[in-house]
Amino acid sequence: MTIAQERAYSLERLLRPRSVAVVGATDRDGSYGAQALISLQAIGYAGDVWGVNPGRSEVLGRPCVPSLADLPDAADAVVVAIPAAGVPDVIEQAGALGCGGAVVFSAGFAEVAEGAGLQAQLTAAAQRHALPVCGPNCNGIVAAHAATALWGDALEPHEPGAVALISQSGNVAVNALATRRGLRFHTVIASGNQAVLGAADYLELLAGEDGLRSVALYLEDDGGPRLCEGLAACAQAGVRVVVLKVGSSPAGARAAAAHSAALAGDQRVFRALIEEAGGVWAADVHELLELAKALSVPGSTRARGGLAIVTCSGGDSAQGADEAASRGLELPPLAPATRERLREQLPHAATVANPLDYTAMIWGDSDAVGGLVTTIGEDPGVGQVLVFYDQPAGLTGAVEESWRAVRDGIIAGARESPAPTMVASTLPELLDDAAAWRFAQSGVSAVAGLRTGIRCAEAMRTPAGDPGRLREIAAFALAVTTRSAGPGDSRWLGEHETKQLLRDAGVNVVDGRVVADADDATRALRELGGHIALKLSGASVQHKSDLGGVVVGLDDVPAVRAAYEQLAQLAAAHDAVVLAEAMADPGVELLIAARTDALVPALILGLGGIWTELLDDVAVIPLPASPRRVERALRSLRGAPVLLGGRGREAVDLPAACELAARVGELLLERSLALIELNPAFVSADGAIVADAKALELCTT
Repeated sequence: MTIAQERAYSLERLLRPRSVAVVGATDRDGSYGAQALISLQAIGYAGDVWGVNPGRSEVLGRPCVPSLADLPDAADAVVVAIPAAGVPDVIEQAGALGCGGAVVFSAGFAEVAEGAGLQAQLTAAAQRHALPVCGPNCNGIVAAHAATALWGDALEPHEPGAVALISQSGNVAVNALATRRGLRFHTVIASGNQAVLGAADYLELLAGEDGLRSVALYLEDDGGPRLCEGLAACAQAGVRVVVLKVGSSPAGARAAAAHSAALAGDQRVFRALIEEAGGVWAADVHELLELAKALSVPGSTRARGGLAIVTCSGGDSAQGADEAASRGLELPPLAPATRERLREQLPHAATVANPLDYTAMIWGDSDAVGGLVTTIGEDPGVGQVLVFYDQPAGLTGAVEESWRAVRDGIIAGARESPAPTMVASTLPELLDDAAAWRFAQSGVSAVAGLRTGIRCAEAMRTPAGDPGRLREIAAFALAVTTRSAGPGDSRWLGEHETKQLLRDAGVNVVDGRVVADADDATRALRELGGHIALKLSGASVQHKSDLGGVVVGLDDVPAVRAAYEQLAQLAAAHDAVVLAEAMADPGVELLIAARTDALVPALILGLGGIWTELLDDVAVIPLPASPRRVERALRSLRGAPVLLGGRGREAVDLPAACELAARVGELLLERSLALIELNPAFVSADGAIVADAKALELCTT
């Protein structure tokens, strides 16, 4: 549990320190203790800086004292750059003295088996004193907007920008700070082992920072349920979030027997939460940084209509059109009035179309290029303009002037255009750093690479998240968590128990009951309409088909008696009972499941039967989920026409299916369940009914 989970408090002193103490200060080349002092000097830190080293009175021009206790005042930020064994004592001392926070560069903690105990000691010391700690095993914090660098690696400062990066990988953070593509950072946090503070803590803090417009998250774990609060804070502040989640954790062991856990593992649940938050999913680090940079430009997310591509190359036009099509971005035909205006502005060799190849004949004509951008942006069908712009390195003289004229023309045209304008180089290395920064300052997003440019154009259409909805998800997750005693305290319910639970909750379930012997089974045949199935049902029976534990289509007494005798032997061997049920009326099979073992409780929906694996087609909704939200999810499935009456089929009673699914989600909390899975439920024009079900019940505290 992080400090921020236990109590709300400010990280102000750590991120805006008036004084910094470097424990382990030294002038040894390549050491973290030296680099921390060098980084503070490089960024122009204006506060007091002290070294802490019992063997030195001065290091790299900074005064040095033997211990933290010898400082004239408690430091706002303590940088720890000593071997791991001594770190817990330093954290204890920093907390006791009233320091504001610490950054621990030192490695040798829980990232290695023998360091787990040391990390536990560090964490305990921090929690005793409510001392926020970044790390251990981290590169630290660069707060460019505050001219502060608690940083253990090389640093070449730039102007502060509007993008924050929170990265569990130090190398990703180091490389991001070294990029030359017009990317300027507000804050970079390399969080390391996250023993005390995690990504959720940093995200919630940064959401309220002045000048911040986007956050890039590089995560190796899922950030914990509190990530919802950080995402909600960002949505409230209008800060866009881009996420790269690496690795995929397996579905929890408690749900190992559930089909839905395999279909919609933790990564899918995590992604569903990010999408609820209006976040954007990145495929790699390059895309993560470019998306965050593009979304940080004011007005970039106003794109609503079709996309127009502008270039001076026919080849680039074709590539852009193909990539846009692959992303489902519409390139609308230009309106007649727009086409007429463009014919007056373009050389005769140009073809008026979308994409627009204006040819190299007007290259370097600032007014002409600007006029084109404005004219296209004013087209009623265009909601976004993408201009391909390449700038080779090292341009000088008249050649540089022509490139500058094109750049100025794009900026001027964008200023007059009602549609947001962005630029992208065709190759990543052809985006000049200074030019890209000038574009950004002028309100034009600049992206490195054609394909990434199209991806950013797509991402700019992502609707913002609803902070109220995110806090609703967080509250549901907290309620479920506090009612469970732990991952080992659970038990599977037999199918008959699960179905009784559903009936008690008002869910429509096929008629049936447990039968005691062959005579009772034949009575059930008459009671249930003369056409039944017999099944094994018990806590230990999760895959009854594999055991031969299901016999369907029974409609006469001899068949029922024979089936019962067969199943009774299996029931005795598996501590189970025999369940008799009426055969369900045919309909479309649905998989409906709710589970708690991922980042947040989630509802999983998909077509059941053979379609489940064949289409790999499921929708995931963080809980709680209203029937209306369920309906949107079902309509998003590739197989939705099966439900909606496609190809001459009869449409099903979709509201009944949505009510059923929403009720299943509610049962997680009401009945302290870890999992409930209906596979299948049948839905037809006459309603929805549960044919098969399983549930995992948590013991409660």
